[in-house]
Parts: sequence; structure tokens; C-alpha cells
Amino acid sequence: MKGVILAGGLGTRLSPLTKITNKHLLPIYDKPMIFYPIRTLVNAGIEEILLVTGGNNAGDFLRLLGNGKEFGLRELQYAYQEREGGIAEALALAEHFAEGGKIAVMLGDNIVERNIVRAVEAYRRQEAGAKILLKEVENPRDYGVAEISGDRIVGIEEKPLHPKSAYAVIGIYLYDGRVFDIVKNLTPSARGELEITDVNNAYIRMGAMTYDVLDGWWADAGSSIEGLMKVNILVYETGANRMD
Repeated sequence: MKGVILAGGLGTRLSPLTKITNKHLLPIYDKPMIFYPIRTLVNAGIEEILLVTGGNNAGDFLRLLGNGKEFGLRELQYAYQEREGGIAEALALAEHFAEGGKIAVMLGDNIVERNIVRAVEAYRRQEAGAKILLKEVENPRDYGVAEISGDRIVGIEEKPLHPKSAYAVIGIYLYDGRVFDIVKNLTPSARGELEITDVNNAYIRMGAMTYDVLDGWWADAGSSIEGLMKVNILVYETGANRMD
């Protein structure tokens, strides 16, 4: 299984910190933010990663990460997203890299306390389809929320006024090769972007979506200045990407 990290976007919610750099290069405690999702995937046994970025600071990732040897990667490739077209559009740039196989996709500003080893191993055994990771949150109206029936997800609603569960869809997704055909058939949302929620709902309609609930805390470090401060404190106090 290969990994894809999506690290584009203008980072306007973290302005003015992002006026001269990509938000994924900002520090989280003692490391650049982008180090954390890379380590999450490496800890799950992934040795080949494609980093998708954009904007004026894309070259800084190459200077920082090089060929990924520091992380024990066999291969680290880069792709450039030319415009702000949404998460699903960024994912489409990974089609050639994926070579028709399964991929683990992670948003570059998502940081986890523990690991995703259990979910990735379960997905390796899953014949086809997709798997997403969920986390129970106090404010589900701020996220994409999964509607769960028994052991199945029956739908995902983006920032609902009346959430049907407290389980948010976090930025870690596991897909088979069909994901790229799904993206090609998406219609842009009202904000003109190809939405990852629409990708996940397409798998749900096919009856091909499973889920796992993440252990430990999860944080979206790019959500706001306050969110950035919070995750710095969490990493300082408990560490991140723990394997215990």
C-alpha cells in the first residue's frame, strides 16, 4: 500500500503566519507540521509516499524532506496542485503514483496521538472498497459527520445543523483504485471544489465503505490559530504518533 499526503491550500485560517510559508511547514512543538503525517504513515508500514502541495512555497518541501530517507522511506515523490480545487481534486494527482493499488490518504495538518496500524492492517485484508477513520468529538457540527447503523456507515453529512452522531470523519482515508474514477465523475460543490465527502458517500452508496474509530486524540492543526496552539500543547504533553 502506498501513501498520499495532501499538503496544499493557502492556509488563510492561520494568517498572518502563512503569508510567507505553507501552513504544513509551521512548527508543531519541535518539528515541522508535515513531519507528523509522514510518521503516521511510516508507522503503519507504508514505505512509498506522494506529497501533493501547491502555492508559492512548494519548493520548501523538497528542501526540507529531500528523498524521505530520514523517515526510512523507500520513495518520496512530489506533485503540484495548480489551483484551489478541493481535497478530491488534489487526490486525483495521485492516480499515476497509485498504479491501481490501494492507498492511504492523509491530510497534512492532521496529527494523531497514537497510530493507525490497526486500521491499515484491517484494510489490507479488506478485499476492495474504502475505509475511513472516525473520532468522537464534542462539536460535530464543525465536521463531516458519519451516520452509523450497526457496524455500517449509511451516510456522511458535512457540517450538519442536526448531527446524526458525534463521530467526525477525520482526514485519514483508505481507498482502492476506484477512487480516481469516482473523482472524475464528481460535480463541483457550491464553493467550486471537488469534495472528499462526495467521494466517501459514493463508496457508501456502493456498499463498499468500512470504518474504524481512532485511538487517542486527533487534532486538525490547520483549523485556526487556537487549534494550532492546542495541538502544540498536546504534542508537548503527550507526544504524537505513539506506538504503545
